[in-house]
Amino acid sequence: MEPQPSDRDQACGVRRRRMLGLALGAGLVPALGPAAQAASDSAPQQARSLPAAALGRRVADVAASQLGVPYAWGGGDRLGASLGFCDEENGWLNGECMGEKTVGFDCSGLSLYCWYRASHGTVELGHYTVAQFNLSAPVPRDALAPGDLLFFSRPDAPLHHVGIHVGDGAMIHAERTGTLVARVDNVLDVPRWAGEFAGARRPGPPAA
Repeated sequence: MEPQPSDRDQACGVRRRRMLGLALGAGLVPALGPAAQAASDSAPQQARSLPAAALGRRVADVAASQLGVPYAWGGGDRLGASLGFCDEENGWLNGECMGEKTVGFDCSGLSLYCWYRASHGTVELGHYTVAQFNLSAPVPRDALAPGDLLFFSRPDAPLHHVGIHVGDGAMIHAERTGTLVARVDNVLDVPRWAGEFAGARRPGPPAA
């Protein structure tokens, strides 16, 4: 999510995502059996002990699995794609509020979901680009690895965008209303993105 939405719009989006979570909990997905539940319970500990490189590759794999999902302003949480919403400037396309009728991700919703899913819930990033930047450790450009988050900034929109580095200089991201989650090859060689690059960060699970 680029600019932080107003409290009213943020609350609206949270309510929508909460409703989706309640629907899922009400039986739209099958309940876990005893064996699956036991595996699920042990997953967070396994994620904490997973080498950083392996965790990053899992993040990149989750991101790749979301290619083609629509962009939705305010969309996406730890459950996956969700309904977005519109504020005064965002979520609109040709005068129509696409956010509140589209199930998808915005940029920070995608990175939030990928890291949460890949880490089995041990890494939970805020649904706001600046929060994600502040919750992650800086990474030099020459040390980029799959799973690292790439941040972009402009004078008129500080830290307005985040994407997921997936290796070989490529990024997967949710760019703007009317687009789909997409891959950008050699992203830091593309003038538009190279000119706005504000640094890379690496999230990680909290200490055990």
